[in-house]
Amino acid sequence: MANLASTYRNQGRWDDAEKLFVQVIETRKTKLGADHPDTLTSMNNLSVTYKHQGRWDESEKLDVQVMETRKTKLGADHPSTLASMNNLAYTQKLLGREIEAIELMRECVQLCQQRFRPNHPNLPSSLSALA
Repeated sequence: MANLASTYRNQGRWDDAEKLFVQVIETRKTKLGADHPDTLTSMNNLSVTYKHQGRWDESEKLDVQVMETRKTKLGADHPSTLASMNNLAYTQKLLGREIEAIELMRECVQLCQQRFRPNHPNLPSSLSALA
């Protein structure tokens, strides 16, 4: 179901993708738990779908949930948490809250610099996003 939802999203079939992603999230919450990595990935996928639909407030709510849960479960400097921080910063920028977005990306870059070697691919992409 998650793969089909992603296919729908890639085809621009936002409503179909949304319906399936919601089903996947609910099923994964029930079977795996709300803080399971697969559940969080599905929440992120729904957030991306909302972004494509211009539903940035709804996207932001999911981005915050995913980031906070990953921080708690995996730590602030885990690659998945850092990706979530990046996603939230992007959403904040879409919402016109550039100062918040820049502050979050600065934190993300700082954590990346502490976590990764200078040639790690996550570091240049985070620096680029901040720029």
